[in-house]
Amino acid sequence: MTNAKSLPGLQRCDVLLEGGTVVDGSGRPGFVADVALAGDRIVAVGSLKGVKAEQAYDVAGCVVAPGFIDSHTHDDNAVLAGPDMACKVSQGVTTVVTGNCGISLAPVLPRAGVPATFHLLGEASAFRFPDFGAYLDELARHPAAVNVACLVGHSTLRLAEMSDLERPASQDEVRAMRQRFARAFEAGALGLSTGLYYPVSRMAPTGEVVDVANVMAGSDGVYATHMRDEGDGVEESLEEALRIGRDADVAVLISHHKVIGPANFGRSTRTLARIGRASREQRVGLDVYPYVAGSTALDPERCRGQMRVMVTWSRDHPEQAGRDIVDIARDWGCLPVEAARRLLPAGAIYFMLDEEDVRRIMAYPLTMIGSDGLPHDTHPHPRLWGTFPRVLGHYARQLGLLTLEDAVQRMTRLPAEFFGLTDRGAIREGAYADVTVFDPAVVADLATFDAPTQRAAGIRHVFVNGGQVWHGGEGRAARPGRALRRGAR
Repeated sequence: MTNAKSLPGLQRCDVLLEGGTVVDGSGRPGFVADVALAGDRIVAVGSLKGVKAEQAYDVAGCVVAPGFIDSHTHDDNAVLAGPDMACKVSQGVTTVVTGNCGISLAPVLPRAGVPATFHLLGEASAFRFPDFGAYLDELARHPAAVNVACLVGHSTLRLAEMSDLERPASQDEVRAMRQRFARAFEAGALGLSTGLYYPVSRMAPTGEVVDVANVMAGSDGVYATHMRDEGDGVEESLEEALRIGRDADVAVLISHHKVIGPANFGRSTRTLARIGRASREQRVGLDVYPYVAGSTALDPERCRGQMRVMVTWSRDHPEQAGRDIVDIARDWGCLPVEAARRLLPAGAIYFMLDEEDVRRIMAYPLTMIGSDGLPHDTHPHPRLWGTFPRVLGHYARQLGLLTLEDAVQRMTRLPAEFFGLTDRGAIREGAYADVTVFDPAVVADLATFDAPTQRAAGIRHVFVNGGQVWHGGEGRAARPGRALRRGAR
């Protein structure tokens, strides 16, 4: 690591981070330097002796990195309902990408309730924004501690325009979805997401998705997909996703890439090879969470003994949150699949992945980091609180799967460039002052499946647009986050 040269000219700043190792998000080796923040920007990086600051912190021995960008979240409602966003700022996250897996909070005003899948975002009453621009305006009026960049959910568009979701959309309904999405895209949405695995969109044919997605044709928009099948049909589903990107002329993001079930362990070698070939012809990215278990709505069909299943919430039986389905079934004197049906609507954690696949996908050069945490679960997956420190501590420091610089790049510059978040994901003069300071020898996830809300270790300071939101293990009252609109970012 090298020392920065003296940087003349600057006399005063708001915050001065002195003597830390700058890992700037580019992937290049870290270097020792001071970093000055003024207003919402980084104003200098170098040797800043003599510069006066309203607040100065000695961060020698710590890493000064761009704030982490969580490329896959379900925080659409959480940023309004719990704007302190402690689950994210406590692990160094400064920007969240919402509206994933086909489910976004807007634009829809449900006629009568919402299907169970939509409870990923909380109660039905949260869906109160028929216009996407109004949702973004609400974020601007009532900002959170983090920046919010939003996708529009294809399932949400279906809910807005269709009374029966268990069929393909008609031509008129597709036309209405296109118009609704076009308004959202113009208002600042980053792109479109699908959750073709879920019942609410499972009957949507490929052509329906292409027709909606090609609203973005030739633009910087993104098509992010929870693919139709991540198990036995994972390769066919990957081909579908790539085809949608080609036919709609838009970038493709494979969400939380994985291969599910023992029969498919190891197939990531083939899926990653296919993504690599595709990336030479079209724009493709992927994200991953660093765990061998996933979490989503409770599916009774996954409770037939193929894997361990832990309940995360249940509307009718909230007392069962945090328990394994086999234990609940034993207490109730029934089969696990029947117990699961009685718990619905509910959520669950599924222990369904292979560690070697997780490592292989994480090490792949195009892979970003996304938590996929569910903030409204009573007993959430530990990824909600631990994803980014787990990558830094377990996979980078302990296992050496990634270098520190590579790990930071996947959390910062890579998603900033993929989503077009201008002047984010970098430590350099002129970039937005989204900054995370952490101790590289200490940083670690402490959240577990039994105690999933434990705060991570080693995150010292976090700034969002120059406002401090985390200091010494505690949150601050500041809410400096912004809605990051496409075209005005």
